[in-house]
Amino acid sequence: MEQTEQNQILGEEKISKLLVKFSIPCILSLLISALYNIVDQIFVGNSPLGYLGNAATGIVFPILIIAQAFAWCIGDGSAAYLSICQGKKDAQNAHRCIGTGITLTLILSIIMLALCAVWKEPLLRLFGASDQTIGMAAEYFTIVLGFFPAFMLMNMMNAVIRADGSPAVSMASMSLGAILNIILDPIFIFALNWGIAGAAWATVIGQTVSFLVSTLYFFRTKSFRLTKESFIPHFKIFSNALKLGASSFITQMSIVVISLVCNIMLAKYGALSIYGQDIPISVISIETKVFTIVINIVVGIVLGGQPILGYNYGAKKYHRVRETYRTILIATLVVGLLSTLVFELCPQVIIHIFGSGNDALYLEYAQRTFRIFLSFVTFTCIIKMSSIFFQAVGKPLMAVIASLTRDIICFVPLVILIPAMAERNQAGSGINGILFAAPAADVIGMIVAVCLTIHYFRTMESGKSAESVPKHVVIRPSHKGAIVTIAREHGSCGKQIARRVAEQMGVACYDKEMTALAAQESGLDRRFVSGVNEDSQELLHSLYLSTTVVQQAIVAQEQIICKIADSGSCVIVGRAADYVLSDYPDVVRVFIYAPKEYRIKKVMEMYGDTEEAGRKSIARSDAARAAYYNSISGGEWGHPHGYHLCIDSSCGVDAAASIICDYIKLCG
Repeated sequence: MEQTEQNQILGEEKISKLLVKFSIPCILSLLISALYNIVDQIFVGNSPLGYLGNAATGIVFPILIIAQAFAWCIGDGSAAYLSICQGKKDAQNAHRCIGTGITLTLILSIIMLALCAVWKEPLLRLFGASDQTIGMAAEYFTIVLGFFPAFMLMNMMNAVIRADGSPAVSMASMSLGAILNIILDPIFIFALNWGIAGAAWATVIGQTVSFLVSTLYFFRTKSFRLTKESFIPHFKIFSNALKLGASSFITQMSIVVISLVCNIMLAKYGALSIYGQDIPISVISIETKVFTIVINIVVGIVLGGQPILGYNYGAKKYHRVRETYRTILIATLVVGLLSTLVFELCPQVIIHIFGSGNDALYLEYAQRTFRIFLSFVTFTCIIKMSSIFFQAVGKPLMAVIASLTRDIICFVPLVILIPAMAERNQAGSGINGILFAAPAADVIGMIVAVCLTIHYFRTMESGKSAESVPKHVVIRPSHKGAIVTIAREHGSCGKQIARRVAEQMGVACYDKEMTALAAQESGLDRRFVSGVNEDSQELLHSLYLSTTVVQQAIVAQEQIICKIADSGSCVIVGRAADYVLSDYPDVVRVFIYAPKEYRIKKVMEMYGDTEEAGRKSIARSDAARAAYYNSISGGEWGHPHGYHLCIDSSCGVDAAASIICDYIKLCG
């Protein structure tokens, strides 16, 4: 009932009101997280360490992002899986997944700590450390590295805390650590004169306090309870969480790739210029932190809009999808344009916050960086907004294209090529050429994002399921007895066999009826629910199935499957029902297969396809069903050990149905 009321609000409440309600907590959470990376640079830059200290912390930053990428992948994946388990009221798998996530995060943090300790100096050199900054970077990194387990566990746990319905606790945890960092930085750096080590200690103490607060929460969680058994890795369950967290990992690692390539180019061409190697790296590290604040505001706005977009897209309330997109776009434009005005008209105001105001070369390059490198920051904001928008409406391929076009496909090659050409034309100008890579990538990325968006809205209403879905159905009460689940290859006559079995048993057969019931339960459109495990998405099955709106449909289907099974004996076709009902007694799991040529012939007969079209249809449908089953269960669709009966239907529909009924009688 609570979920139904929530869906009703998403489908009827004023868009602007919903967006404010959902976006503000997201924005605040992201900005608090960003404080950890910014505060150190502000105090270090205003200390005697100056821009060299900022360069040292900027060199360490991408390595921290790698650690955060793994933590967010596990944490966001576990959080998404917890949300799914909440919808299914599945507390058992929830605690196993989260416990496994905590164990894996701890193991990964120890492995990373050991590897970074051994390869510390080569890593720092790789990310741009010079002879002047290597000592400070190593000193800072050594302290931070020792607290990697607390840092990674804190990031992983906070995602789960938010999903458990306690975003205020997550925010309080992060806020307390950030505030402590702000208080301790001036004490350690200035009062105790600890220099860059003071900045590191302030950071890790803040992170440790956040970690401890997060840990205490896990003793009083709302929707799950951790036991000793929870921490024994359950990889089959956790594989689903990893898929759900993949997008977070890809996003974070793209930042690492950009930072690595950019720092290498800055070190190379900076050494050939009047600025040297350290000024450009210091400036870009500051620009990155400021840019992160702008992007986090935009990301917070769009993340707040995700549930609104996802539900209304699934419910096929396209006018509300358009209105939500329009509102988010306007907010994004306002943030981007205001930021651009500040960066173009008064960059020195921001630069002076980070110190080193007496170094003329530093100020010169910093102002040039903000005015050129961030000249099209509005485009960057729209590109990021578009990527998250496509993810929200179940279009992961578009989301990946929008995101990676700007960051990886364009920026990385351009940041290598442009300075090389500039240096060839005039010695010492390569360092300035680097700055033009970002706006050039922004323009190309913006063109791609606009084209994808136009295409999406033009085709948004064209998607239809191949088969009609019944509008009004009910669950038929039945007697106690066998619940037959039938999984089948496309073209194997599985549906016909299921109906024949149901007739002989005198019970109901549920196929498309399930999707109609799930639609009634969730408020989503019945054709959208029906098409969830039929969507081809050949390149990105798993990412498609992990999107929020698709997960809503999957949870609704699973709830209906359980209600159908609770009503008594019946036959259920597809939808991973054998896995959903794995804890139910009296379930008979059947898989129907047939030789490919037989199936092609049947598809040609049923749908009027040509032989070639039949082959493609079979390949596409079977791949989608396998991906759906794997995403739901972590198991292998069609594997004989997962079923009581595997039947070659080329023996005939009646013969196959008789085999199933005979088996039920034998076991009954």
